[in-house]
Amino acid sequence: MQDGTLLAAIDLGSNSFRLEIGRLDHGHVQRVEYIKETVRQGNGLDSERNLSQEAMQRGWDCLARFSERLGGFKRSQVRAVATQTLREARNRDLFLNQANQMLGFPIDVISGREEARLIYVGVAHMLPQSPEKRLVIDIGGRSTELILGQGYQSHKTESYRLGSVAWSMKYFANGRLDINSFQNAQVAAKAILDEITGSFNTQQWDICYGSSGTVGAVAEILAAKDFDTGIITRSGLQWLYDTLLRAGHIDKVDLPGLKEERRAVIGGGLAILRALFDLLDIDQMTVASGALRHGLLFDLVDREEEVTDVRSSSVLRLAKKFAVDAAHSERVANATTQFLKFLVNDAPQAHRERLLRKARWAAQVHEIGARISHTDYHKHGAYILDNADAPGFAQTELHRLSLLVYGHRGKLKKLNDTLADIDFVRQLMALRLAVIVCHARQTPDIASLKLKVTPEGYGLQTSAAWQKAYPQSAHLLMEEVLAWEKAGIQLRVSTTA
Repeated sequence: MQDGTLLAAIDLGSNSFRLEIGRLDHGHVQRVEYIKETVRQGNGLDSERNLSQEAMQRGWDCLARFSERLGGFKRSQVRAVATQTLREARNRDLFLNQANQMLGFPIDVISGREEARLIYVGVAHMLPQSPEKRLVIDIGGRSTELILGQGYQSHKTESYRLGSVAWSMKYFANGRLDINSFQNAQVAAKAILDEITGSFNTQQWDICYGSSGTVGAVAEILAAKDFDTGIITRSGLQWLYDTLLRAGHIDKVDLPGLKEERRAVIGGGLAILRALFDLLDIDQMTVASGALRHGLLFDLVDREEEVTDVRSSSVLRLAKKFAVDAAHSERVANATTQFLKFLVNDAPQAHRERLLRKARWAAQVHEIGARISHTDYHKHGAYILDNADAPGFAQTELHRLSLLVYGHRGKLKKLNDTLADIDFVRQLMALRLAVIVCHARQTPDIASLKLKVTPEGYGLQTSAAWQKAYPQSAHLLMEEVLAWEKAGIQLRVSTTA
């Protein structure tokens, strides 16, 4: 990616939607523009975990405004992600279908641990490089993330379903700020977070950083009261707690530094923050300037190169964890790449490279389900990928990978809804053909095989000598022709002398 390239990150949080635009400059991303809108989408989840029409409309309206600012941006320059509210929402597809159109770019729903990883990436890149061991905490609207890391590398990531919006709605719904409300909120927070006392204790880190959301709001209030700027201490939290109790109700809170958009959620956020200080014996938290949106910008840069794309490492880790036959998966991956190059040779370079990389990932884990059972291992593999925590991947990306694994063998009608996607069809065809020619679990001789796009569909050219040398492969190819024919897609195998 060239210096001077503009990049954009959109964070669809539970409380606010944020748009960060930066310019790449020798490995750093310099801010060009930052827009934040309080959408309070997390408030719009009902008891059945469905987003209200009003909450969806607020989100759509905000994304339409963001879209105007992103005019002229290419898809490779923009990353939009949604977090806990849309992880929970049962009707999220209803929201996302229109949201994608409004924004003009795809929105990825990311897992809690992936959110945590990206938060750490953002925080680490905005800090001076140091050998210090870091604990990073981010209290969002409906989730709280904790990360242990060093340098640019996160070592442990966790996400918990509690946040300033959710806790304020549950324990401070009437606006009262009394001792019972705070005690109930803190006890409930500690019940969820209790397990962190082992894995995130003070022996695991040298310095504690807080990112975004509640941490930033509390820090601004304390700084306005002449506490140390950018630092949250136990004494500062105690002062804020006492001040809120004296006010008695959120409508009576008069604090310099408290933004109006944060008034309704300050009670829940403070209760969670106090619980974390108690559980982890934190004396002081330093406010970090990096956040999820910054992590997205740096992740965009890393995704451009396979050697820096964390998703490549995640695929290899999954393959190793489930004892995939590495030699065979590499054979299939190489054959998949060779076949797919024939079909995407005319595509723009960046798009072609993305298609090839993702097809290669599918080949590397196509047998991941065999560790569970060889019978229907493609189904087990698809399930694993749909439910795995894989750093770097959004849930939609993992699902796409799972569909390739699911479809690499067997009938194709199970994928009818996806076969309208030409890119997917070409990736899947390359993978299925690779599995066929590698069926003997030996490096195949495919130098004489050529795959091409035809006016009617696709054509595979073989030689008579090849078919004679590999009769079983030739037989399987003819069965493959029938499989695609039943799916309404033509694949013809022709033979040269």
